[in-house]
Amino acid sequence: MAKIALGTTGEGALPEVWSALVVEFITTFLFVFAGVASAMATDKLAADALVGLFAVAVTHALVVAVMISAGHISGGHLNPAVTLGLLFGGHITLFRSILYWIDQLLAAAAACYLLEYLSGLTTPIHSLASGVGYLEGVIWEIVLTFSLLFTVYATIVDKRGSLNGLGPTLTGFVVGANILAGGAFSGASMNPARSFGPALVSWNWTDHWVYWVGPLIGGGLAGFIYENFFIIGQTHLPIPTVEAALLG
Repeated sequence: MAKIALGTTGEGALPEVWSALVVEFITTFLFVFAGVASAMATDKLAADALVGLFAVAVTHALVVAVMISAGHISGGHLNPAVTLGLLFGGHITLFRSILYWIDQLLAAAAACYLLEYLSGLTTPIHSLASGVGYLEGVIWEIVLTFSLLFTVYATIVDKRGSLNGLGPTLTGFVVGANILAGGAFSGASMNPARSFGPALVSWNWTDHWVYWVGPLIGGGLAGFIYENFFIIGQTHLPIPTVEAALLG
């Protein structure tokens, strides 16, 4: 059974950790910038709901695939739920995870503040659709984030499933598919940072806790299950880089 590695504060002095944090900030910033901008564009253009949902799904699918690959130095997490799933699988230390979480939230906030400045519009938040209760919303986010992390593990972390570097693309596909499936119900966040940035900038925290509880449960559960049931006995990837699996 994988054990959570606590790590030490000494990791904060390592140059490779700071390099990883810079890359994680940049890639998360660009991911949130493109993702939130696509939602703002559909609102500004008054696009049909289905067309708008498709545009947002495609944008997220593309930018996730590219930023995971571009973020190979940090592992391209882009998402506190991904970091938690990798923590539960023993692939990153707790101390380094905390640094990543802070990094991701700051990047998301910076991206949304810039978007508000550039567009003059309010950043749209994730919130539950009419008729969708808190419990349903949490379950939606658990299932969708579990799907995301299961894909990350199966196509990137698991060396047997590296698929010649296709992991980031396939992960992008599942993000897009999940937005098409759940966007009309829970908003299909799957990412606390992606939800945090717009909520902070617009100062609208409606249903916000759902986008922490659901993704973190789904991500952590997927990491724990995949690591302990499907990667038993395999050598862990170097901490904290998951993308190394694509290069081997």
